[in-house]
Amino acid sequence: MAKTLARSGQGAAAPEGEGRRAVAAAVIGNILEWYDFAIYGYVATIIAHKFFPPGDEVSGLLATFATFGIGFAARPLGGILIGRMGDTRGRKAALLLTIFTMAIGTVGIGLIPSYEVIGVLAPVLLVLCRLLQGFAAGGEWGGATAFIVEWAPRNRRGYFGSWQQASVAGGLLLGSGTAALFSTLLTPDQMDAWGWRIPFILGIILLPVGLYMRANIDETPAYREARAEPVAQARVRTPGWVLAAKAFGFTILWTVSYYVILYYMPTFTQKYAGLSRTESLWSNTLGLVVLAVVIPLMGLLSDRIGRKPMLLACCVAFVVLTYPLFAAMSGGAPLLTVMAIQIVFGIMIAMFSGPGPAAIAEIFPTHSRSTWMSTGYSLAVTVFGGFAPFIATWLISTTGSPLAPTFYLIAAGVVSAVVIALLPETAHDDLA
Repeated sequence: MAKTLARSGQGAAAPEGEGRRAVAAAVIGNILEWYDFAIYGYVATIIAHKFFPPGDEVSGLLATFATFGIGFAARPLGGILIGRMGDTRGRKAALLLTIFTMAIGTVGIGLIPSYEVIGVLAPVLLVLCRLLQGFAAGGEWGGATAFIVEWAPRNRRGYFGSWQQASVAGGLLLGSGTAALFSTLLTPDQMDAWGWRIPFILGIILLPVGLYMRANIDETPAYREARAEPVAQARVRTPGWVLAAKAFGFTILWTVSYYVILYYMPTFTQKYAGLSRTESLWSNTLGLVVLAVVIPLMGLLSDRIGRKPMLLACCVAFVVLTYPLFAAMSGGAPLLTVMAIQIVFGIMIAMFSGPGPAAIAEIFPTHSRSTWMSTGYSLAVTVFGGFAPFIATWLISTTGSPLAPTFYLIAAGVVSAVVIALLPETAHDDLA
Protein backbone atom coordinates (compact mmCIF):
# COMPACT_ATOMS: atom_id res chain seq x y z
CA MET A 1 0.00 0.00 0.00
CA ALA A 2 2.76 2.38 0.86
CA LYS A 3 6.50 2.09 0.43
CA THR A 4 7.23 3.27 3.94
CA LEU A 5 5.51 3.31 7.23
CA ALA A 6 8.04 5.44 8.98
CA ARG A 7 5.72 7.08 11.44
CA SER A 8 2.19 6.65 12.67
CA GLY A 9 -0.24 9.55 12.99
CA GLN A 10 1.16 10.27 16.43
CA GLY A 11 4.75 9.65 15.71
CA ALA A 12 5.33 6.07 16.88
CA ALA A 13 7.51 3.92 14.66
CA ALA A 14 5.79 1.30 12.57
CA PRO A 15 7.76 -1.36 10.66
CA GLU A 16 6.75 -1.59 7.00
CA GLY A 17 5.85 -5.27 6.95
CA GLU A 18 3.96 -5.07 10.23
CA GLY A 19 1.88 -2.15 9.01
CA ARG A 20 1.04 -3.83 5.73
CA ARG A 21 -0.06 -7.03 7.47
CA ALA A 22 -2.15 -5.15 10.01
CA VAL A 23 -4.00 -3.10 7.42
CA ALA A 24 -4.50 -6.14 5.16
CA ALA A 25 -6.00 -8.08 8.08
CA ALA A 26 -8.40 -5.26 8.88
CA VAL A 27 -9.40 -4.87 5.24
CA ILE A 28 -10.01 -8.59 4.61
CA GLY A 29 -11.98 -8.97 7.82
CA ASN A 30 -14.01 -5.90 6.92
CA ILE A 31 -14.86 -7.31 3.48
CA LEU A 32 -16.14 -10.52 5.04
CA GLU A 33 -18.18 -8.69 7.68
CA TRP A 34 -19.88 -6.39 5.19
CA TYR A 35 -20.61 -9.29 2.87
CA ASP A 36 -22.48 -10.83 5.80
CA PHE A 37 -24.37 -7.64 6.53
CA ALA A 38 -25.14 -6.71 2.92
CA ILE A 39 -26.57 -9.92 1.56
CA TYR A 40 -29.95 -9.25 3.22
CA GLY A 41 -30.63 -6.24 1.01
CA TYR A 42 -29.94 -8.15 -2.18
CA VAL A 43 -32.55 -10.84 -1.59
CA ALA A 44 -35.10 -8.51 0.02
CA THR A 45 -37.82 -9.26 -2.50
CA ILE A 46 -37.61 -12.98 -1.62
CA ILE A 47 -37.47 -12.40 2.14
CA ALA A 48 -40.60 -10.24 1.84
CA HIS A 49 -42.80 -13.27 1.22
CA LYS A 50 -40.74 -15.87 3.10
CA PHE A 51 -40.87 -14.33 6.56
CA PHE A 52 -44.02 -12.24 6.65
CA PRO A 53 -47.76 -12.97 6.39
CA PRO A 54 -49.23 -13.14 2.90
CA GLY A 55 -50.48 -9.76 1.69
CA ASP A 56 -49.91 -7.13 -0.95
CA GLU A 57 -46.42 -6.71 -2.39
CA VAL A 58 -45.81 -3.22 -0.98
CA SER A 59 -46.69 -4.29 2.57
CA GLY A 60 -44.33 -7.25 2.41
CA LEU A 61 -41.52 -5.10 1.04
CA LEU A 62 -42.10 -2.44 3.70
CA ALA A 63 -41.94 -5.12 6.41
CA THR A 64 -38.73 -6.50 4.93
CA PHE A 65 -37.04 -3.10 4.79
CA ALA A 66 -38.34 -2.24 8.26
CA THR A 67 -36.57 -5.36 9.53
CA PHE A 68 -33.51 -4.26 7.57
CA GLY A 69 -33.72 -0.95 9.45
CA ILE A 70 -34.29 -2.61 12.82
CA GLY A 71 -30.88 -4.22 12.47
CA PHE A 72 -29.47 -0.71 12.58
CA ALA A 73 -31.19 0.02 15.89
CA ALA A 74 -28.49 -2.05 17.58
CA ARG A 75 -25.67 -0.21 15.84
CA PRO A 76 -25.39 2.67 18.34
CA LEU A 77 -25.26 0.15 21.20
CA GLY A 78 -22.59 -1.81 19.38
CA GLY A 79 -20.75 1.41 18.59
CA ILE A 80 -20.75 2.48 22.24
CA LEU A 81 -19.93 -0.87 23.87
CA ILE A 82 -17.54 -2.28 21.29
CA GLY A 83 -16.08 1.18 20.68
CA ARG A 84 -15.39 1.53 24.39
CA MET A 85 -13.84 -1.92 24.34
CA GLY A 86 -11.58 -0.77 21.52
CA ASP A 87 -10.40 2.22 23.56
CA THR A 88 -9.86 0.28 26.80
CA ARG A 89 -9.00 -3.28 25.76
CA GLY A 90 -7.51 -2.57 22.36
CA ARG A 91 -8.58 -2.37 18.71
CA LYS A 92 -7.69 -6.03 18.11
CA ALA A 93 -10.03 -7.44 20.78
CA ALA A 94 -12.91 -5.34 19.46
CA LEU A 95 -12.36 -6.46 15.86
CA LEU A 96 -12.32 -10.14 16.85
CA LEU A 97 -15.63 -9.74 18.69
CA THR A 98 -17.35 -8.03 15.78
CA ILE A 99 -16.51 -10.65 13.15
CA PHE A 100 -17.65 -13.52 15.40
CA THR A 101 -20.97 -11.85 16.27
CA MET A 102 -21.65 -10.90 12.65
CA ALA A 103 -21.17 -14.50 11.50
CA ILE A 104 -23.68 -15.83 14.05
CA GLY A 105 -26.36 -13.39 12.91
CA THR A 106 -25.76 -14.05 9.22
CA VAL A 107 -25.81 -17.85 9.34
CA GLY A 108 -28.85 -17.64 11.59
CA ILE A 109 -30.86 -15.87 8.89
CA GLY A 110 -29.99 -18.61 6.41
CA LEU A 111 -31.28 -21.30 8.78
CA ILE A 112 -34.59 -19.73 9.93
CA PRO A 113 -37.66 -21.65 8.68
CA SER A 114 -40.15 -19.62 6.67
CA TYR A 115 -43.42 -18.09 7.90
CA GLU A 116 -45.36 -20.98 6.40
CA VAL A 117 -43.47 -23.41 8.67
CA ILE A 118 -43.22 -21.64 12.05
CA GLY A 119 -45.59 -18.69 11.69
CA VAL A 120 -44.91 -15.47 13.60
CA LEU A 121 -41.73 -16.92 15.09
CA ALA A 122 -40.08 -16.50 11.66
CA PRO A 123 -40.07 -12.67 11.63
CA VAL A 124 -39.18 -12.62 15.35
CA LEU A 125 -36.06 -14.73 14.75
CA LEU A 126 -35.26 -12.66 11.68
CA VAL A 127 -35.33 -9.48 13.78
CA LEU A 128 -33.08 -11.06 16.43
CA CYS A 129 -30.50 -12.05 13.82
CA ARG A 130 -30.58 -8.58 12.30
CA LEU A 131 -30.03 -7.08 15.76
CA LEU A 132 -26.94 -9.27 16.20
CA GLN A 133 -25.65 -8.13 12.82
CA GLY A 134 -26.36 -4.51 13.67
CA PHE A 135 -24.59 -4.76 17.03
CA ALA A 136 -21.49 -6.14 15.30
CA ALA A 137 -21.60 -3.59 12.50
CA GLY A 138 -21.85 -0.74 15.01
CA GLY A 139 -18.50 -1.69 16.50
CA GLU A 140 -16.86 -2.85 13.29
CA TRP A 141 -16.92 0.40 11.35
CA GLY A 142 -15.39 2.59 14.03
CA GLY A 143 -12.94 -0.05 15.18
CA ALA A 144 -11.66 -0.81 11.69
CA THR A 145 -11.47 2.87 10.75
CA ALA A 146 -9.49 3.78 13.87
CA PHE A 147 -7.21 0.78 13.37
CA ILE A 148 -6.35 1.54 9.74
CA VAL A 149 -5.99 5.31 10.09
CA GLU A 150 -3.80 4.93 13.17
CA TRP A 151 -1.41 2.67 11.25
CA ALA A 152 -1.02 5.24 8.46
CA PRO A 153 1.81 7.76 8.06
CA ARG A 154 0.59 11.34 8.45
CA ASN A 155 0.76 12.14 4.74
CA ARG A 156 -0.99 8.90 3.70
CA ARG A 157 -3.97 8.74 6.05
CA GLY A 158 -6.44 9.52 3.27
CA TYR A 159 -5.10 6.69 1.13
CA PHE A 160 -4.81 4.18 3.96
CA GLY A 161 -8.19 5.14 5.40
CA SER A 162 -9.81 4.79 1.99
CA TRP A 163 -9.07 1.08 2.09
CA GLN A 164 -11.44 0.80 5.03
CA GLN A 165 -14.27 2.12 2.89
CA ALA A 166 -13.07 0.24 -0.18
CA SER A 167 -13.34 -2.92 1.90
CA VAL A 168 -16.92 -2.00 2.83
CA ALA A 169 -17.64 -1.61 -0.89
CA GLY A 170 -15.82 -4.90 -1.45
CA GLY A 171 -18.11 -6.60 1.03
CA LEU A 172 -21.17 -5.14 -0.67
CA LEU A 173 -19.72 -6.19 -4.01
CA LEU A 174 -19.13 -9.72 -2.77
CA GLY A 175 -22.69 -9.85 -1.47
CA SER A 176 -24.22 -8.40 -4.63
CA GLY A 177 -22.08 -10.59 -6.88
CA THR A 178 -22.93 -13.73 -4.91
CA ALA A 179 -26.65 -12.96 -5.09
CA ALA A 180 -26.35 -12.21 -8.81
CA LEU A 181 -24.39 -15.43 -9.41
CA PHE A 182 -26.94 -17.67 -7.72
CA SER A 183 -29.77 -15.78 -9.41
CA THR A 184 -28.07 -16.57 -12.72
CA LEU A 185 -27.23 -20.21 -12.02
CA LEU A 186 -30.56 -21.16 -10.45
CA THR A 187 -34.04 -20.94 -11.85
CA PRO A 188 -36.37 -18.35 -10.25
CA ASP A 189 -38.25 -21.19 -8.50
CA GLN A 190 -35.03 -22.69 -7.11
CA MET A 191 -33.80 -19.29 -5.94
CA ASP A 192 -37.12 -18.62 -4.25
CA ALA A 193 -37.38 -22.06 -2.64
CA TRP A 194 -33.87 -22.53 -1.21
CA GLY A 195 -31.20 -20.76 -3.26
CA TRP A 196 -31.53 -17.49 -1.34
CA ARG A 197 -30.31 -19.24 1.82
CA ILE A 198 -26.91 -20.21 0.39
CA PRO A 199 -25.30 -16.73 0.51
CA PHE A 200 -26.21 -16.45 4.21
CA ILE A 201 -24.94 -19.90 5.12
CA LEU A 202 -21.65 -19.16 3.33
CA GLY A 203 -20.98 -16.77 6.20
CA ILE A 204 -19.83 -19.72 8.31
CA ILE A 205 -17.11 -20.53 5.77
CA LEU A 206 -15.84 -16.97 5.81
CA LEU A 207 -15.64 -16.78 9.62
CA PRO A 208 -12.39 -18.78 10.14
CA VAL A 209 -10.60 -16.67 7.53
CA GLY A 210 -11.51 -13.41 9.24
CA LEU A 211 -10.72 -14.72 12.72
CA TYR A 212 -7.33 -16.02 11.62
CA MET A 213 -6.39 -12.73 9.98
CA ARG A 214 -7.37 -10.64 12.96
CA ALA A 215 -5.89 -12.93 15.60
CA ASN A 216 -2.45 -12.31 14.10
CA ILE A 217 -2.35 -8.51 14.15
CA ASP A 218 -0.84 -6.08 16.65
CA GLU A 219 -2.23 -2.93 18.20
CA THR A 220 -1.61 0.35 16.37
CA PRO A 221 1.44 2.42 17.31
CA ALA A 222 -0.82 5.43 17.98
CA TYR A 223 -2.98 3.42 20.40
CA ARG A 224 0.05 2.02 22.24
CA GLU A 225 1.49 5.51 22.59
CA ALA A 226 -1.80 6.97 23.85
CA ARG A 227 -2.13 4.20 26.44
CA ALA A 228 1.43 4.77 27.60
CA GLU A 229 0.87 8.50 28.06
CA PRO A 230 -2.61 8.98 29.58
CA VAL A 231 -1.68 12.49 30.66
CA ALA A 232 -2.16 13.51 27.04
CA GLN A 233 -5.89 13.08 27.55
CA ALA A 234 -5.97 16.25 29.65
CA ARG A 235 -4.91 18.29 26.64
CA VAL A 236 -8.12 17.42 24.78
CA ARG A 237 -10.66 20.04 25.83
CA THR A 238 -13.60 19.47 23.50
CA PRO A 239 -16.13 17.04 25.07
CA GLY A 240 -16.48 13.73 23.27
CA TRP A 241 -20.20 14.17 22.68
CA VAL A 242 -19.58 17.45 20.84
CA LEU A 243 -17.15 15.72 18.51
CA ALA A 244 -19.62 12.84 18.08
CA ALA A 245 -22.29 15.38 17.06
CA LYS A 246 -19.99 16.66 14.32
CA ALA A 247 -19.42 13.09 13.13
CA PHE A 248 -23.19 12.57 13.14
CA GLY A 249 -23.81 15.48 10.74
CA PHE A 250 -20.77 14.55 8.67
CA THR A 251 -22.15 11.04 8.12
CA ILE A 252 -25.71 11.86 6.99
CA LEU A 253 -25.14 12.08 3.22
CA TRP A 254 -22.55 9.31 3.39
CA THR A 255 -25.01 6.82 4.86
CA VAL A 256 -28.12 7.91 2.95
CA SER A 257 -26.30 7.66 -0.38
CA TYR A 258 -24.92 4.22 0.49
CA TYR A 259 -28.20 2.70 1.55
CA VAL A 260 -30.37 4.27 -1.14
CA ILE A 261 -27.97 3.83 -4.05
CA LEU A 262 -26.33 0.53 -3.11
CA TYR A 263 -29.06 -1.32 -1.18
CA TYR A 264 -32.36 0.01 -2.43
CA MET A 265 -31.34 0.44 -6.08
CA PRO A 266 -31.81 -3.24 -7.10
CA THR A 267 -35.41 -3.01 -5.86
CA PHE A 268 -35.95 0.35 -7.60
CA THR A 269 -34.57 -0.81 -10.95
CA GLN A 270 -36.73 -3.94 -10.88
CA LYS A 271 -39.92 -2.04 -10.07
CA TYR A 272 -39.45 1.18 -12.05
CA ALA A 273 -36.69 0.71 -14.65
CA GLY A 274 -38.10 -2.60 -15.88
CA LEU A 275 -35.05 -4.75 -15.21
CA SER A 276 -35.24 -8.39 -14.21
CA ARG A 277 -33.95 -9.48 -10.81
CA THR A 278 -30.75 -10.82 -12.37
CA GLU A 279 -30.18 -7.69 -14.50
CA SER A 280 -30.69 -5.40 -11.52
CA LEU A 281 -28.20 -7.35 -9.41
CA TRP A 282 -25.53 -7.37 -12.13
CA SER A 283 -26.05 -3.65 -12.75
CA ASN A 284 -25.68 -2.98 -9.04
CA THR A 285 -22.57 -5.15 -8.96
CA LEU A 286 -21.00 -3.08 -11.75
CA GLY A 287 -21.60 0.12 -9.79
CA LEU A 288 -19.96 -1.48 -6.77
CA VAL A 289 -16.92 -2.52 -8.81
CA VAL A 290 -16.44 1.07 -9.92
CA LEU A 291 -16.93 2.30 -6.36
CA ALA A 292 -14.40 -0.13 -4.90
CA VAL A 293 -11.80 0.76 -7.55
CA VAL A 294 -12.21 4.54 -7.37
CA ILE A 295 -12.32 4.94 -3.56
CA PRO A 296 -8.54 4.49 -3.01
CA LEU A 297 -7.82 6.97 -5.81
CA MET A 298 -10.03 9.54 -4.10
CA GLY A 299 -8.35 8.85 -0.76
CA LEU A 300 -4.94 9.36 -2.34
CA LEU A 301 -6.10 12.60 -3.95
CA SER A 302 -7.38 13.88 -0.59
CA ASP A 303 -3.85 13.55 0.83
CA ARG A 304 -2.72 16.05 -1.78
CA ILE A 305 -5.55 18.59 -2.07
CA GLY A 306 -7.25 18.12 1.31
CA ARG A 307 -10.40 16.39 2.54
CA LYS A 308 -12.91 19.26 2.40
CA PRO A 309 -12.80 20.06 -1.34
CA MET A 310 -13.68 16.48 -2.23
CA LEU A 311 -16.30 16.04 0.47
CA LEU A 312 -18.06 19.27 -0.50
CA ALA A 313 -17.89 18.39 -4.21
CA CYS A 314 -19.69 15.13 -3.44
CA CYS A 315 -22.43 16.96 -1.54
CA VAL A 316 -22.97 19.37 -4.44
CA ALA A 317 -23.06 16.50 -6.95
CA PHE A 318 -25.84 14.73 -5.04
CA VAL A 319 -27.86 17.93 -4.72
CA VAL A 320 -27.61 18.69 -8.44
CA LEU A 321 -27.56 15.28 -10.17
CA THR A 322 -29.74 12.93 -8.12
CA TYR A 323 -33.13 13.98 -9.50
CA PRO A 324 -32.23 13.88 -13.23
CA LEU A 325 -30.43 10.54 -12.87
CA PHE A 326 -33.39 8.88 -11.13
CA ALA A 327 -35.77 10.48 -13.66
CA ALA A 328 -33.82 8.85 -16.49
CA MET A 329 -34.59 5.41 -14.99
CA SER A 330 -38.07 5.80 -13.53
CA GLY A 331 -40.13 5.38 -16.68
CA GLY A 332 -38.27 2.29 -17.82
CA ALA A 333 -34.71 2.26 -19.11
CA PRO A 334 -32.39 -0.08 -21.04
CA LEU A 335 -29.91 -2.08 -18.99
CA LEU A 336 -26.94 -0.13 -20.42
CA THR A 337 -28.50 3.17 -19.35
CA VAL A 338 -29.04 1.92 -15.81
CA MET A 339 -25.47 0.60 -15.68
CA ALA A 340 -24.10 3.97 -16.80
CA ILE A 341 -26.12 5.76 -14.13
CA GLN A 342 -24.95 3.40 -11.42
CA ILE A 343 -21.36 4.00 -12.50
CA VAL A 344 -21.91 7.75 -12.10
CA PHE A 345 -23.41 7.23 -8.65
CA GLY A 346 -20.48 4.97 -7.74
CA ILE A 347 -18.00 7.73 -8.62
CA MET A 348 -20.04 10.28 -6.66
CA ILE A 349 -20.06 8.12 -3.53
CA ALA A 350 -16.35 7.43 -3.93
CA MET A 351 -15.69 11.18 -3.72
CA PHE A 352 -16.93 11.00 -0.13
CA SER A 353 -15.83 7.50 0.78
CA GLY A 354 -12.22 8.04 -0.25
CA PRO A 355 -11.39 10.89 2.15
CA GLY A 356 -14.25 10.10 4.56
CA PRO A 357 -12.62 7.57 6.93
CA ALA A 358 -9.52 9.70 7.50
CA ALA A 359 -11.54 12.91 7.78
CA ILE A 360 -13.91 11.54 10.42
CA ALA A 361 -11.10 9.84 12.37
CA GLU A 362 -9.15 13.11 12.43
CA ILE A 363 -12.00 14.76 14.36
CA PHE A 364 -11.21 12.68 17.47
CA PRO A 365 -8.28 12.19 19.88
CA THR A 366 -6.74 8.71 19.91
CA HIS A 367 -7.65 7.81 23.49
CA SER A 368 -11.40 8.09 22.79
CA ARG A 369 -11.51 7.80 19.00
CA SER A 370 -13.12 4.37 18.80
CA THR A 371 -15.89 5.16 21.33
CA TRP A 372 -17.06 8.56 20.13
CA MET A 373 -16.47 8.05 16.42
CA SER A 374 -18.42 4.78 16.51
CA THR A 375 -21.21 6.46 18.49
CA GLY A 376 -21.64 9.48 16.21
CA TYR A 377 -21.32 7.45 13.03
CA SER A 378 -23.61 4.63 14.18
CA LEU A 379 -26.36 6.99 15.33
CA ALA A 380 -26.39 8.69 11.93
CA VAL A 381 -26.43 5.36 10.12
CA THR A 382 -29.30 4.16 12.31
CA VAL A 383 -31.45 7.26 11.90
CA PHE A 384 -30.77 8.10 8.26
CA GLY A 385 -29.24 5.04 6.62
CA GLY A 386 -30.72 1.88 8.07
CA PHE A 387 -34.26 2.93 7.30
CA ALA A 388 -33.35 4.52 3.96
CA PRO A 389 -34.79 1.64 1.86
CA PHE A 390 -37.94 1.71 4.01
CA ILE A 391 -38.20 5.51 3.70
CA ALA A 392 -37.66 5.31 -0.07
CA THR A 393 -40.40 2.69 -0.44
CA TRP A 394 -42.73 4.66 1.87
CA LEU A 395 -42.14 7.94 0.04
CA ILE A 396 -42.98 6.36 -3.30
CA SER A 397 -46.08 4.65 -1.85
CA THR A 398 -47.27 7.88 -0.23
CA THR A 399 -46.60 10.30 -3.08
CA GLY A 400 -47.15 7.95 -5.97
CA SER A 401 -43.90 9.21 -7.53
CA PRO A 402 -40.88 6.95 -8.02
CA LEU A 403 -38.73 10.11 -7.83
CA ALA A 404 -39.69 10.87 -4.23
CA PRO A 405 -36.52 9.27 -2.73
CA THR A 406 -34.38 11.82 -4.57
CA PHE A 407 -35.51 14.56 -2.20
CA TYR A 408 -34.25 12.51 0.74
CA LEU A 409 -30.82 12.34 -0.90
CA ILE A 410 -30.84 16.05 -1.77
CA ALA A 411 -31.74 17.07 1.79
CA ALA A 412 -28.97 14.84 3.16
CA GLY A 413 -26.49 16.50 0.80
CA VAL A 414 -27.44 19.96 2.02
CA VAL A 415 -27.12 19.09 5.73
CA SER A 416 -23.76 17.33 5.40
CA ALA A 417 -22.39 20.17 3.25
CA VAL A 418 -23.12 22.67 6.03
CA VAL A 419 -21.41 20.49 8.67
CA ILE A 420 -18.36 19.79 6.52
CA ALA A 421 -17.95 23.47 5.62
CA LEU A 422 -17.61 24.27 9.34
CA LEU A 423 -14.94 21.62 10.02
CA PRO A 424 -11.23 22.52 9.87
CA GLU A 425 -9.01 20.98 7.20
CA THR A 426 -7.02 18.22 8.91
CA ALA A 427 -5.32 16.41 6.04
CA HIS A 428 -1.83 17.62 6.93
CA ASP A 429 -2.06 17.67 10.73
CA ASP A 430 -0.90 15.04 13.23
CA LEU A 431 -3.54 12.90 14.91
CA ALA A 432 -4.49 14.27 18.33
